[in-house]
Order: sequence, then C-alpha cells, then structure tokens
Amino acid sequence: MIRVLLVDDQPLLRSGFRAILDLEDDIEVVAEAADGLEGLALAQQHLPDVALIDIQMPVVDGIEMTLRVAADPALAGVHVVILTNYGLDEYVFDALRAGAAGFLVKDILPEDFLHAVRVAARGDALLAPSITRRLINRYVTQPLHNGAGPGLDELTNREREAVALVARGLSNDQIADHMVISPLTAKTHINRAMTKLHARDRAQLVVLAYESGLVAPHNASASPP
Repeated sequence: MIRVLLVDDQPLLRSGFRAILDLEDDIEVVAEAADGLEGLALAQQHLPDVALIDIQMPVVDGIEMTLRVAADPALAGVHVVILTNYGLDEYVFDALRAGAAGFLVKDILPEDFLHAVRVAARGDALLAPSITRRLINRYVTQPLHNGAGPGLDELTNREREAVALVARGLSNDQIADHMVISPLTAKTHINRAMTKLHARDRAQLVVLAYESGLVAPHNASASPP
C-alpha cells in the first residue's frame, strides 16, 4: 500500500486529488494539510511514502517544507513531489535542490498523476522527457562550474557514465541497454553514485550532474546512440 500525504492550501484541489487516489486499491491518503508547517507535523506522524506538496502556500511554503523533510533523518523514506501551476520555474529549481524527487503540473491527466505517485513511491525521479529538456535549456543559459564537485572524483568511470545518462533523462532499463549491463547493475551504479554525491534521489543527481559540469547541456539534449 502506497501511503500519500496531500499538502495544498486549496481545499478543492486536495479533494480532487484525494478522489482520484481513493479509487486505487494500492494507494491510501493518510492525511491532508493546508500549509507546510501542518504538513511537516503530519509527515512526522504518519511517515508517508509520498508527500504531494504545493509549492506556494501560507505559513511555510513547499520549498521550506521540502528542506525540513530532507533534513529530518526520520523522514528519509518520504519522497517529496512538488505540485505547481506553472511548470518549470525558479521555484521548481529551488525545490529540486532542496530535496524534491520531482514535480507535477496541476493540470496533469488523472492516469498520469496515478503513474507519477507510483513512480515516486519506488524512489524514481519524476522528470519526464519534456521536463528534462526544459531543465537542460535552463542550464544552457547559466554558467557551469568547472571541475569536480563534492564526491565527483570518487566516482568510477561506469558510475560517471550512469550519472550522465540519468541526467539525459534515461530510465534504468534504457541505461542498462546503453551500457550493455543488467538493469540491476545500472541501478547499483546509480545508487552508489547517489551515495558518493550525497544526492537524496535521482532529481538531485540530475542537478548535480549539470552543476558540476559532468554533463554539458548541449550534449545532454542529444539522443543517446
């Protein structure tokens, strides 16, 4: 059973999301909150698998709540997914850096919404190809840091290759095909890289890959051979 926490200051939207989730046999909404402070308390109480958090809320906003979730060892199993009306914007980048596993636009189709919740519960990043392209385009306009970032020099060549492919938006199966290894081995490379780079999840791994210069935007946007 996937346990979900809804945090949004708009009751109508919360009700809509809950109605969709309640129809599923494998998903349970354990609590709802109208702001980040209340949401944090409920996360600590219920320890959900997925926290769906609105990015702009009163009292404590989604970014600050995400930071507090990421900083609490007791909430290490909570996968934060940011809800936004506006798609990719500066707040979303802040949320990814804060520790969010990904984000969803609120006009998402119900079937895609349910798929996203299940993906987040597995610990995978919610970075659809269209979103990844926008992420890449954003970094095209920003200077990249040269040289190795924290832990980057500790990566093996295979781990670096796996991280670069994650940053290009590939799934574990696609990475396995590209590297001619098993999906389990691909996942192992990625998990080890996340540990060495102190990345909470794949979304942060993508950000780190760009910020460190491991992946250049013009290369990342190309399709893998």
